[in-house]
Order: sequence, then structure tokens, then C-alpha cells
Amino acid sequence: MTSPAHILRPASPADVPAIVGLIRELAVFEKLEHLVVVTPESLLPQLFGERPAAEALVGEVDGQVVAFALFFQNFSTFLGRPGLYLEDLYVQPAHRGTGLGRALLQALGALAVARGCGRFEWSVLDWNENAIRFYQAMGATVMPDWRICRVAGPALQAFAAPGAGAELWDQVQP
Repeated sequence: MTSPAHILRPASPADVPAIVGLIRELAVFEKLEHLVVVTPESLLPQLFGERPAAEALVGEVDGQVVAFALFFQNFSTFLGRPGLYLEDLYVQPAHRGTGLGRALLQALGALAVARGCGRFEWSVLDWNENAIRFYQAMGATVMPDWRICRVAGPALQAFAAPGAGAELWDQVQP
């Protein structure tokens, strides 16, 4: 499929509304739109605040942001080195198959190498066979023996109940 050339670049604060729009599109694709609460106002400090929690790359076509990759650094105790974790990658349907998704992944792989990371990881929904085939064709290994564990919302509040270690964080926070 032929398409206009794309441009990859680090996201800027001005891109945050477009990224939030793409996050909403991704949630619809994954049938999880009922879970989306992010707003430009809540995402902005997470990407560009005093202590950013994540970073993002965007893909542009004709001056429009049509793709994003949101990622953050993690750490491997086994390797004793940082890793790069891709939280989400999304390319609008009209721009799939043009090399934009591959370019975003390769740019993140290069960033992981440049930062001395021992791993570049991400998760994929088990029903997303197209993505699984795409990632495997690029050389990724889908880890069949690992499962994601998650505690969120009210369960997280209960998990972190008084006496469960919260006092410790009062001692170590800057």
C-alpha cells in the first residue's frame, strides 16, 4: 500500500490532545472504551511534568498525528539493567500496512539499545492474531508462560490498606 511519507518524532506537549484521541481509538479497538478516563489534563504532567512517568513518540502524516507509542523505563533484576516497556502502540486503520508501526517499533528498539537496555518488552492481547504475527515476524518472542497480574481501582485501595506498608513510602519519598 502506498501512502504519504510519515515522520516519527518525540511527542511534545502540543501533541497530548491528539495522543488522548488515539488512546480512545485504541480502547474502542480493544473493546475497552468503558475503562478510559485519561484526559489531556491528566496525561500532560505524566509525559512532561516535573517527574515524567512515561514518554511518547508520535507518527505524523501530512502534519496530522496518526500514530503513537507510549513507553517507560523498567528494570530487570536478572540482567541488572534497565529495560524499555511499550505500554501502547496504535496506528490509525488508514495508515496500517504502510510501515509506520514497524518504524515506531524499530525506533524504540534503537532507543533501548542507545540507553543500554537489556530488554524491550510489551504485551499483546491473545485475540489480536494480526499483531502477534506482525511482532513475531519482526523477531519478537511471545512469552506463553507469563501472565500479567494487575490490581487497580478499589482493589488497589484495599491492597494498600493502612498497615500494608504505606508508611514505608512516607520514609523513602523525596
